[in-house]
Amino acid sequence: MPRLPLICLALSIVGSPALGQALCDEMWGERNAIYFDAGYCFKTARAKAAFGDNADCRYENIADVPLTARQRADIAAIQQRERKLGCPR
Repeated sequence: MPRLPLICLALSIVGSPALGQALCDEMWGERNAIYFDAGYCFKTARAKAAFGDNADCRYENIADVPLTARQRADIAAIQQRERKLGCPR
């Protein structure tokens, strides 16, 4: 479950680039953990390093990953906060 309230609070007090990058990294991890748990096959080196070798993945196309309405809402909220903070894509 994403820790969105903590991220919201942190976004309001971000002052240093290092803290901003740490928040971006945290949100990236939370967002991608949802996809990982649902069986997405990651393609980037960063995601493979964070989540493993994709041995249990089932979905090559992110659009095919079955997500609940709640998971989609969580992802959308995280992406909105990532945009607001200016996180790299």
